[in-house]
Amino acid sequence: MDLFSPEFDENTNRLPQDGTVLYFGKVMKFTKANFYLQRLLETIEWKNDEAIIFGQLITTKRKVAWYGDRNFKYSYSKITKEALPWTNELLALKQLIEEKTGETYNSCLLNLYHDGSEGMAWHSDGEKDLKKNGAIASLSFGAERKFAFKHKTTKETISLTLENGSLLVMKDETQTYWLHRLPPSKKISKPRINLTFRTIITG
Repeated sequence: MDLFSPEFDENTNRLPQDGTVLYFGKVMKFTKANFYLQRLLETIEWKNDEAIIFGQLITTKRKVAWYGDRNFKYSYSKITKEALPWTNELLALKQLIEEKTGETYNSCLLNLYHDGSEGMAWHSDGEKDLKKNGAIASLSFGAERKFAFKHKTTKETISLTLENGSLLVMKDETQTYWLHRLPPSKKISKPRINLTFRTIITG
């Protein structure tokens, strides 16, 4: 597929209404994306994610990590995480993403999906710690995975395939009106790492 075709025009909003989703396609070469995949697997302090659901502590197979400018606290699913200091690789990727998107970010939530059996259910990133209507930049490494949006009222769905080394940005009212998810797939046997650069509001 031609990376410079209109399908990869980062100025094209992928949502029909009530928010903005921009897909930049691949923002780095295949070899560089694979380099970062391996470095992130090796250097990030991965931990199994936890959530409290119906009063019970649930531990997922999926692993997560939380990094930032300082030790921001970030709460979701009734669990609070404290940010670790940036690694060199994360700082380099943060600079790249800020140049591509024209936005600034002070934190990053990372997800490690070991294979296609691990995914993410419908949700929106509406935590009170996040900048309201701020940009969330999602950078993907490893296995290509389908990523879907569903409008909270109309139930309209839109899907994209996120490639190795690709960038997706969600901003404006997207989190208010849309859910998103990473559906599982039995066909995928390789890992995927997703970095979501965010802005935490303090004080």
